Amino acid sequence: MNNYTPKPNTGTLFKNTKKTDPKHPDMTGTYLNEQGIMRRIAAWTKAGKNGKFLSIVLSDMDQPRTTSTPAPQTGSEDDLPF
Repeated sequence: MNNYTPKPNTGTLFKNTKKTDPKHPDMTGTYLNEQGIMRRIAAWTKAGKNGKFLSIVLSDMDQPRTTSTPAPQTGSEDDLPF
């Protein structure tokens, strides 16, 4: 049995064994933020001019997983000052 209790501001990453697309993260996991809310972590291994590094995205557990950037919100014409 696993009796592990995560501490605030800690998390774990594991190799993504379900990766079927190059855009999918190389590692996935969870972390517990300081408010006690469990969040999701996704990480990609990348190479840069200073060597290999991890690019990390943190998201809410109930947020749908997507690789696209959300469109910016636009106000209505009633919000214009003229």
